[in-house]
Amino acid sequence: MKKKTMVISLAVVFSLLAVFAFFSEYELRFVPNKPDLRPEGNSPAPQELDKQFDLRGGSERDNRGFPQREIEDLATKYPDLFYRSGPLDEKRVALTFDDGPDSMYTPQILDILKKHKVKATFFLIGNRAELFPDVVKRIKKEGHIIGNHSMNHPNIVKLDKEETIKEIEECEKVLEELVEYKPALFRSPYGSLDSEKVEEIKELDVKIIAWNVDSLDWKSLTAEQVKTNILENVNEGSIILQHSSGSEEENLTGTVEALEDVIKTLKKEKYEFVTVDELLDLEYKK
Repeated sequence: MKKKTMVISLAVVFSLLAVFAFFSEYELRFVPNKPDLRPEGNSPAPQELDKQFDLRGGSERDNRGFPQREIEDLATKYPDLFYRSGPLDEKRVALTFDDGPDSMYTPQILDILKKHKVKATFFLIGNRAELFPDVVKRIKKEGHIIGNHSMNHPNIVKLDKEETIKEIEECEKVLEELVEYKPALFRSPYGSLDSEKVEEIKELDVKIIAWNVDSLDWKSLTAEQVKTNILENVNEGSIILQHSSGSEEENLTGTVEALEDVIKTLKKEKYEFVTVDELLDLEYKK
């Protein structure tokens, strides 16, 4: 009798589960459902799918994934030209955003920064600035600093000297027309540089800005992963790398969703948010 009752009970339970699964569209599996690491939503807008929006050197994943290139200690070799972080004796950090502007992620990031009265540094691509001039002007109007991130986002170390200079100067010209100054801060696409390239760029009267905290958001991470990558590595003087746009295959929803919590947490820990020029005591324009 007990055995029969148990069988009936199990049948009822499984029937109820089947009904729940049907109406809730939940997928029954023999292992727990696991969320996709790539966030959903925020699909690229038509403007971001145009060929003109492509990154000349390819996606971040193509250039920064495995195997890693050899990293030179350029900050030690060029202490007055190449910077990865600021002073370690003050609780100040700089938020930086690469690869913008666009019509999707950049405005959302600007909304959050405005809400929390935080100023950041945006390293912009020239050809994207031409596509979204109003977003560039908004960045300036809201008090953020704009840096040069090349005209077409190539892998700089693969270019000859003439092409390298052209990439930086063309971007400089585009940005000057939009924000009325020539950026004095330059960040190399993918962070790809060597001593030879630094010597070439040195002639252009710019400071090269790298980072020491990488959100790795270009991997299309969740908000929780982006927060962890930032908050577990930040310290006094950190320059934090995030992206305000990317290639077609990069979903930066995690960056947007993490930003507010990152700001709140660091403010609670008494960090002050400053722009790169303030952190490093540099001029942001020529």
